[in-house]
Amino acid sequence: MLALEAAKKKAAYIIILDIDEQAGINVCKEIKTVGTDCSFVKVDLANQSSIAQAVENIYAIVPSIDIVINNAGIVTGKLFHDHLDAEIENTIAINLNAPMYLTHKLLPGMLNNHAGHIVNVASAAGMAAHPKLSVYAASKWGMIGWSESLRLELEQGNTGIKVTTVTPYYINTGMFKGVKSPIIPLLKPEVVAKKIIKSIEKNKIFSRMPGIVYAMPFFKGILPQRWFDAVVGKVFGVYGAMEFFKGREQLEQKNNDIS
Repeated sequence: MLALEAAKKKAAYIIILDIDEQAGINVCKEIKTVGTDCSFVKVDLANQSSIAQAVENIYAIVPSIDIVINNAGIVTGKLFHDHLDAEIENTIAINLNAPMYLTHKLLPGMLNNHAGHIVNVASAAGMAAHPKLSVYAASKWGMIGWSESLRLELEQGNTGIKVTTVTPYYINTGMFKGVKSPIIPLLKPEVVAKKIIKSIEKNKIFSRMPGIVYAMPFFKGILPQRWFDAVVGKVFGVYGAMEFFKGREQLEQKNNDIS
């Protein structure tokens, strides 16, 4: 979805990274119908060596990268003590480690060009605790901290590289199938994609969605924790949203788009 929106904005070239080869090829075909050239590079984002090889493959296709969108993600919706070790490891590897490894290898080229934009898609769950999302929330809290630190470093170094941190609420995809949110509606994927692309165009530091998520840091700062729990958990029903979570039958990772 993000890659398609980028293509509609006349991106010069788009490279899709995914572990699912057929899915990646299909996305590229759709992008080409819009008039933008596209290539697919297979990668296992849970494997550091695979990421390194993918970056080599990228530079065999294009000489430089202008925009990196880190939006790969998996989720295991269960109580923390019910998690398998492998679920914890995979969630942290794909949601947190992979964006850092990938960006670390692509950043030198951007520094040489003194330009670029890095977009890190985290989650509103990285700003407030969610029952049955402990490991996922941990990965997204980590991503927000890394993304913000990276932004400050790049700004202080006058590198010309921008960083946007995205913190959406639940997005209505198969990844969060079964989530119930009585007050805050689930986000439509196409709406999220358009807002992220617009955030890149405007060089926004944060892109939070829906708008009420912008108030979360303020309320966390002024409210006693029990009051915050009452507002977020009981009034907005966030703490019970995962009660009927089903998700996908198997952990899947979303595309990590690079344009």
